[in-house]
Amino acid sequence: MADRNTRVQFLKGVGEARAKTLAKQGIFSVDDVLRNYPRAYEDWNNITPMKDAKIGDNVCFKAVVAENPQLVRVNGGKFLVKTAIADGTDYMHIVFFNNKFVKDQLKEDEEYLFFGKVTEDKYHAKTMLSPRFEKSPDRQRIRPIYKATAALPSKTTERITEAAIKQTKGQLQDFIPTYIIEKYKLMGFEEAIGSVHFPDSEKALNLAKRRLIFEELLLLQMGLLGEKSSGVCRIAPPISRDFTDDFYDSLPFEPTNAQKRAVSEAIEDMKKPKAMNRLLQGDVGSGKTAVAAALMYNVRRNGFQSALMAPTEVLANQHYKTLVNFFGEDVRIELLTGSVTAANKRKIHERLANGESHVVVGTHAIIQNDVTFKNLGLVITDEQHRFGVNQRADLSAKGENPHTLVMSATPIPRTLAMMIYGDLDISVLDELPKGRQPIKTYCVPTNYHERIYKFLRKNIAEGHQAYIVCPLVEESESDLVPATEYYDYLKSTYFADCTLGLLHGQMKPKQKDEVMKRFYDGEIDLLVSTVVIEVGVDVPNATVMVIENAERFGLSQLHQLRGRIGRGTAESTCVLLSDAQNDEAKERFDIMCKTTDGFEIAKKDLELRGPGDFFGSRQHGLPDMRVANLMTDTRILYEAQKSAKEIIDGTVKISDDERKALQTEVDKLFRRVSRN
Repeated sequence: MADRNTRVQFLKGVGEARAKTLAKQGIFSVDDVLRNYPRAYEDWNNITPMKDAKIGDNVCFKAVVAENPQLVRVNGGKFLVKTAIADGTDYMHIVFFNNKFVKDQLKEDEEYLFFGKVTEDKYHAKTMLSPRFEKSPDRQRIRPIYKATAALPSKTTERITEAAIKQTKGQLQDFIPTYIIEKYKLMGFEEAIGSVHFPDSEKALNLAKRRLIFEELLLLQMGLLGEKSSGVCRIAPPISRDFTDDFYDSLPFEPTNAQKRAVSEAIEDMKKPKAMNRLLQGDVGSGKTAVAAALMYNVRRNGFQSALMAPTEVLANQHYKTLVNFFGEDVRIELLTGSVTAANKRKIHERLANGESHVVVGTHAIIQNDVTFKNLGLVITDEQHRFGVNQRADLSAKGENPHTLVMSATPIPRTLAMMIYGDLDISVLDELPKGRQPIKTYCVPTNYHERIYKFLRKNIAEGHQAYIVCPLVEESESDLVPATEYYDYLKSTYFADCTLGLLHGQMKPKQKDEVMKRFYDGEIDLLVSTVVIEVGVDVPNATVMVIENAERFGLSQLHQLRGRIGRGTAESTCVLLSDAQNDEAKERFDIMCKTTDGFEIAKKDLELRGPGDFFGSRQHGLPDMRVANLMTDTRILYEAQKSAKEIIDGTVKISDDERKALQTEVDKLFRRVSRN
């Protein structure tokens, strides 16, 4: 017998050599084998008569080998095996490539199950190429298909999994509390593991999946909510009076309803004894800085200080200038970045420490040890995913449990945001300020380069600026044009009389900031860049963006890049350059040309790529989901979150053993992040 913690090499049929192969797939223990769920299934239950099979269908035939298999050698020293099968309704040739063992495995006049795709030969007759087969059993079954490599085929994984299930029979104790299993009618753990790998029916498979999805989401929510509740007893800075109307009266524009709603939600949070922990997410240009300013103004009027940390000096400078315009002389603001001289830093540190300054805007310089505050009440991080968890914690540690706002311009569907930012409440800015014109987007092939260059020159001649984005920095083995080479080419040809700039991730931070500052100040007409501009400074005068090899970018990334233009009132244009003809690329381009709604685009991106690739969730310290799909499992997510809250706040009583077993699984889930 074995338990879930048994090392995989001790499973029957594995051994040390195969254990090393499994380790490359992240499989080290019996538990890892059991949790290595099939990527797909083949329904060998559903037998199709040959006469009813259509070209392109994946089907299962129960048929007799009608011709003795023949080994045929072809050009290049390769070989194939030809035979024919019949089921009483039709007759069909089948061919196996580079598998000479088939000749001895298939016996004439014996019955087998054949599973594969129906194709047609050059004579338009139905055929099958290299179908999977097995001796016809008394009863058929649904077969699991696992992620496969040359060293670890799906069938090998299937055999190892079967051994793991047999050797752990009766040993897989359930760790979900009994009341939850009964309330939501969940399948037991051992039964679910067996059924997800080797289901007796489609119904059993669906019940097993539901149990495992619920379990995964429950454990995740338990971990996130447990972290969130850890600060319940700590007293937050009291923001008892609301001065929002005073702030709005000072603005030269009317805030959007979404901005007002977000401010109201945050102020209500900050009036409570427990510190606010809120995510403010909104599309590019939706006005997050104005919301942050309203909160900082309220914090100042209530006698506390605020700190806003941005990922780059250029972005910190932009926020500083914006806030100075918002506040006037009512609020004293400091700018603290790496470029500030040592003498000025000392003066800023002194003013923050004695409370003379009310707001500091800066980069990582804010979280240095020599920066102290008299009474820090609010910390804000912009483009939160650019910072590590520890950096956010370091900023909060500058005060006595300050209120926290994190801002992100990456539009995330609410269900996904609940997973990535599970420890935060969420405010969404889902409308743009008045006066913003939608960005016109076009997709054209690369033979349009000449016309595009003329269009760029026309816009530059009219006093505007533009971006050209490339997927690579330097030359590589691919056929993509690197940014460095493209910059040199454009500078010496089509734009010799213009001022060009080059920006990429291999440049030092100070170099990047200097280039962006020159572009912001209007000294650069055309900026050739990689994706480092995906999150960057607002340049209202930039009205055109050309994205080379657009098929190399994800949908949300394309939208983020496009968001660098259209920041002013002038008409802006984004051109996607690509010769790609595959369906996925065409679908991405079609969506980009049809809508500028970031949340709609994010939703579609999640459908196309799945949650694992949509947003680098590992950088948030969260595990990847193995079975849960955030586009289809929303209802289970809410059920799991409700159950997690009931357990954590004590609404429902569970035994000490149940709590311990559940916590062990939570810890195991989150340990997976560091191992990956």
